[in-house]
Amino acid sequence: MNATQDQNSAAPMSLYELKPRFQQLLRPAVGALARLGVTANQVTLLAAAISLLIGFALCWFSHISVLFLALPVWLLVRMAFNAVDGMLAREHGQQSKLGAYLNELTDVVSDSALYLPLAFVAPFQWSALMLFILLAALTEMAGILGQTVGASRRYDGPLGKSDRAFVVGALGLWIAIGSPLPPSLWLLPWALSLLCAITVVNRVRKGLHEAP
Repeated sequence: MNATQDQNSAAPMSLYELKPRFQQLLRPAVGALARLGVTANQVTLLAAAISLLIGFALCWFSHISVLFLALPVWLLVRMAFNAVDGMLAREHGQQSKLGAYLNELTDVVSDSALYLPLAFVAPFQWSALMLFILLAALTEMAGILGQTVGASRRYDGPLGKSDRAFVVGALGLWIAIGSPLPPSLWLLPWALSLLCAITVVNRVRKGLHEAP
């Protein structure tokens, strides 16, 4: 466990805590990719392109419920992509300033594209989904800004990127099965937005506490 994870361990639990174990499983494959000349930035851009393609395809064909199976499948695979690009950068000498920008920007764009199709599914409301997408982006901004005040990149919960992926993937699986979502589920995006807001506050508070 690195210093950042030690500092974040006092924060509300997040699925991000499982990342080191996930990376350990991927390490042999990452080594093989590095030997083949695959770069971290290539993996980052490929993951973003696939996310945009899936997101916009689901928006366009939202009436075909089985296609939403792509959400849980791709969100799981994308977690592997995200781990791979980070490991290529850190463990194979591929860290770069451009890579740092691409990593953060493409994550926010990809998340937005993958959450957007839910706005086309009843009983979710456009206003609630747009708020969720906005606050999800703000959680990542709050995490990044920790570095500007001398703190680490913050990954505090309760609703980090991995947690959001779990929820959205579960919804995608539910929709794909073809079972109608209960009307009361219109509240879920509002609840997720609240959790995102709490996450922003936690990341700012922890970052300020950690900063010199």
